[in-house]
Amino acid sequence: MWYGWTGNVLRVDLSASRITVEELDRPSAEKFIGGSGLGVKYLYDEIDPAIEALSPRNKLLFVTGPLTGTGAPGSSRYMVVTKSPLSGTIAHSSAGGAFPAAMKYAGYDLFIFEGRSARPVYLWVEDDRVEIRDAAHLWGKSTTETVQAVIAETHPDAKVSCIGPGGENQVLFASVMSDEGRAAGRSGVGAVMGSKNLKAVAVHGSRGVKVADKAGFMAACDRAYKKLDNEHTEHFHQVGTPFVTDLTNESGVLPTRNYQTGVNKNAKKLSADLLAANLSVRKYFGTACPACPVACRRVSRVTAPEYAGSGDGPEYETIGLLGSSCDVTDLNAVTKANFLCNEMGLDSISTGSTIACAMELYEKGYLPLKDVGQPLGFGNAQALVKLVEDIGLKRGFGAVLAEGSHRLASRYGHPELHMGVKKLEFASYDPRGLQCQGLGYATNSRGGCHIRGEIQDVTLFGVNYWRVTKDHNLGPVDPLRWDDKAPLTVDVQNYFCMIDSTGMCNFMFFLALDEDDTRELIETATGLDLGGYEGFKRTGERIFNQERLFNLKAGLTGRDDTLPRRMLEEPMPEGPAKGLVVHLSEMLPKYYQLRGWTPDGVPTRKKIEELGLQ
Repeated sequence: MWYGWTGNVLRVDLSASRITVEELDRPSAEKFIGGSGLGVKYLYDEIDPAIEALSPRNKLLFVTGPLTGTGAPGSSRYMVVTKSPLSGTIAHSSAGGAFPAAMKYAGYDLFIFEGRSARPVYLWVEDDRVEIRDAAHLWGKSTTETVQAVIAETHPDAKVSCIGPGGENQVLFASVMSDEGRAAGRSGVGAVMGSKNLKAVAVHGSRGVKVADKAGFMAACDRAYKKLDNEHTEHFHQVGTPFVTDLTNESGVLPTRNYQTGVNKNAKKLSADLLAANLSVRKYFGTACPACPVACRRVSRVTAPEYAGSGDGPEYETIGLLGSSCDVTDLNAVTKANFLCNEMGLDSISTGSTIACAMELYEKGYLPLKDVGQPLGFGNAQALVKLVEDIGLKRGFGAVLAEGSHRLASRYGHPELHMGVKKLEFASYDPRGLQCQGLGYATNSRGGCHIRGEIQDVTLFGVNYWRVTKDHNLGPVDPLRWDDKAPLTVDVQNYFCMIDSTGMCNFMFFLALDEDDTRELIETATGLDLGGYEGFKRTGERIFNQERLFNLKAGLTGRDDTLPRRMLEEPMPEGPAKGLVVHLSEMLPKYYQLRGWTPDGVPTRKKIEELGLQ
């Protein structure tokens, strides 16, 4: 009997138009839980990590967690797992909305897409009824148009994940978009979906999710919801992630002009207050992710004629990269660029960072006007908006930008102007003012990511109730120190490997919950004994090391655990972190040692055996 998990895997061979259902591998589920952990395990076992990411030999996995669809707070996530075409690393990109729960209600923990269809198709799943349908008429449509068309053809309550033109054209940072504007945004998972000629996946389910200890699970949920009923949750609901803009600017870590500085003197023009007063239409409790007490989603509308439109967002990361890093402080233009990213199916972080890189190349004379076709200095709002659409369509200079900032900067002879790790662009935090973030970026399995190991939550936002911080007696964490950061980085990365595997949203833990809440929810839902706090941490460590083994087989080495020269050699010019570079060389050896890896960053045989890995 399966509890939490449904126990079913749907395998779709797109080359042969063959659909099979198989039982979920129980040992893998118990050791890797779900979400990114289970997805990485399946992918590692089924492909050669050295393959080309856009070849038919790569596989695309949609993976829920055992808490997805159970009613636990924030239990509305799934992971898109594949090999990244942008970085060549493992890719695991998370999204919310109603689609993940629909997968579980249809009776599946995991969808595996393999091969490549000879023509555009979409998948329709309604409980045991599964069909591969023609999608030629959907090719070229925006994500919103696609969702509306697929629902009209399937079921009024169907939930849809799809790609836009960005994925169809295999933009290396294309996203997979779910029903109400939720993005599995990072690492180019949408490009892999496009390479398979898979336009969309639509699901409608009529089943529930069984839990092992119903009374215990309901009591654990009740305690968790009560903890989330606090002023932090209410503030987050009122303003959403854009409130971070003021905080990062004051802390001197808001990326500005392609990370040349962490202070933007015009940041107030991008503030949450201004967004709420002028562009926000309404906040959505009615269409919040299922079982979410936070309801951070909001819709914006731009009435300025040159940027008119409406849609979701923008979120903080978008404001930081499409806005401040490009030094575009016209919130109308930034919001319009965000709308286009969603409709085209593009990761707004990589999109903004790549355009910012192009702006610096242009201003320094490395990128000729004839190549761009228009002036491209920092602050050019009209160029920003036009280039987003050009990227999605791979039109003109947009085709060059579609390969990401690392390839762009290398093409023009200055790879040092790519602000990222392992070819994945940084999130919107300058690590010179968050030393721990620098170590986290450098060692993250998928590259310059802030989600897998939300270290900025501890060092910037003062989230210090997690046991991982209490274990190290850190108290208030000084973001500018580097000598104490390796243990914290290891533990927070392991912690979020677990969170990303449960099917729950990270914001629940940012706002109130801790590892004891998570463990109780998993154990009462599945009947699994995680082995207390140490077992909880060990499971996260196992997942992180499995990702490392994937990357090593893909051809990466410890030499890839580094940062751009700007972060290592160019001191922050102003703000609280003035004069600082990232002291990576002093943090990394200790980090490797704590991980049980060799000085070259390879898990030792002892560590592999200790974690029960192959």
